[in-house]
Amino acid sequence: MKNADSYSVQSKGIRDTFSDYIELTKPGITFSVLASMAIGFIMATPGKPDLIVLIHALVGTWLTASGTSAHNMFLERRLDNLMQRTRLRPLPSSKISASHGAVFSLSLISLGLIYLTIFVNPVASAVSFATTMIYLLVYTPLKRITALNVYIGAIPGALPVVGGWAAATGTLSDPGMWILFGVIFLWQIPHVMSIGWICKDDYEHAGFQMLPRRDPKGLKTSFWMMIPTMILLPANGLIYTSGMGSWLFLSLSLLTTLFFLWYTIRFLMERDRVSARKVMFFSFVYLPLIWAYLLLDRIVLSNFLG
Repeated sequence: MKNADSYSVQSKGIRDTFSDYIELTKPGITFSVLASMAIGFIMATPGKPDLIVLIHALVGTWLTASGTSAHNMFLERRLDNLMQRTRLRPLPSSKISASHGAVFSLSLISLGLIYLTIFVNPVASAVSFATTMIYLLVYTPLKRITALNVYIGAIPGALPVVGGWAAATGTLSDPGMWILFGVIFLWQIPHVMSIGWICKDDYEHAGFQMLPRRDPKGLKTSFWMMIPTMILLPANGLIYTSGMGSWLFLSLSLLTTLFFLWYTIRFLMERDRVSARKVMFFSFVYLPLIWAYLLLDRIVLSNFLG
């Protein structure tokens, strides 16, 4: 009986440790990265995408994205300990030691870059490397210096779709992928600022500069939420004019963007946590909807109109 209890405790300990390391990789963010990368890959391929290459690209991107998120947690472990929303993460709560977190994260990044170079192509690996470097060496330290970090952070946040396109074509010269990059870049600004407004007390306590300075009433914040959302309208129009989407995509994406814009206008009028939370929640579904419209468009065009 004692052996059975000992085995049960040991098994639970292994599961908990495994769960802690998975949490270190920020699975939600990593899944979003993989979705954007896959969309870039699919949209770069006129016909049926090469599923073997796509799987390799997904594996390599998962490794580097997971490692990048984990190393970000390593770099910010002391700051995370100052915020209610992050103090129970594996590193600040000492569920995983700092040294183990660093080895784990750097190993994933290195393995992912090597994997992409061997099984996909060097261009895709280079995009992934640039994404990691900008995120860790530029965006992460800037979070404590200036609210401009939101715009810098939007660059590595939008690069996965470029990586997917590069994985399929081996080039960075196609204008289509930069249009998709622009859509993700613009989407991230109201997304991040809405979260920043909701968690502003936590961020301020840790010394993060996630919102414009000297903006207690949120006027600057609401302005910087609205403008990028407005630009998403012509940005989605460029997907249509470039030939990547049909009238079906155009009508659905513009309607969805107008809803997104309305929520940012509501924040301008009310400037409270309730209206910011509405922007945040809609931002969570906005990008998946845009990707779904592109895939739906591809299916309809190829099966019914092609």
